[in-house]
Amino acid sequence: MGRQPPGSKIGILVVCAVAQELAALPARDGVDVVAVGVGPVEAAVGTARALASRQYDAVVNAGIAGGFRDRCTVGDVVVCSRDDYAELGLEDGTAFPLPGGLQLVRSVEADETLLRPFINGLIPVIVGRGVTSAIVTSTTARALVLAHRFRADVESMEGFSVLRAAQLAGVPAIEIRGVSNLVGERESNGWDFRAGAAAAVATADALLDVLLSV
Repeated sequence: MGRQPPGSKIGILVVCAVAQELAALPARDGVDVVAVGVGPVEAAVGTARALASRQYDAVVNAGIAGGFRDRCTVGDVVVCSRDDYAELGLEDGTAFPLPGGLQLVRSVEADETLLRPFINGLIPVIVGRGVTSAIVTSTTARALVLAHRFRADVESMEGFSVLRAAQLAGVPAIEIRGVSNLVGERESNGWDFRAGAAAAVATADALLDVLLSV
C-alpha cells in the first residue's frame, strides 16, 4: 500500500465469499466488507464491481479454505503469497498457443508491502501458496495432484479471482485464509466452519490494525 497524501483517508476493501465468514470482524471507518458470492466467476465480477464503485488503497481477501494435509491443519491461518487457478488451461497444466501471442494468466502474486507484516513475524501465520478451483476437491487423488502441481497450502474457490481483479485495477491485494477443513475425502476432512472463520477474522483484524495505523 503506497504512502497516502497528508490528510487523506485510507480506504480498504475486504472481500469474502459469504457474509458469515467475516460476521465477527469489527466495523471500522474506511473499511468496506463485501460478500461477493461463491466461486471464481462471482468473486471476479463482485470484486471488479466493488473496485469500480470507489477508490481503494488495498484489497484484503479473507475467508475460509481447505488446507492440504501435512501443510496445515484446521484452525491455522495461511496468508497466500501467490495463488494459481487450477482449471485454466490444459488439464495437465501445460501451456498452449493462443492467437497473437496471447498468454493465459494462471497465477497472481500478493502485494509485497501487504505481505510484510506476515513475513517479518509481526502477525504470526503460515505464509504459503493458494490454489483456486471452481470445484471443491473431494478425493485424495485430486488433492495430491493439486498440492504437488501448485505447491499449494490451501484450496479456495475465490482467491485467484479477487487478487487478479485487484491487479487489473491497479490496487494492492492480499489473501488471508482460515483453514476450515482438510482437502480431500469429505468423511475425514475435519470440517469446522467456526474455526476457519475465527482464524480468518483474527488475522484480517490484525492486518487492518497495521494498515490503518500507517
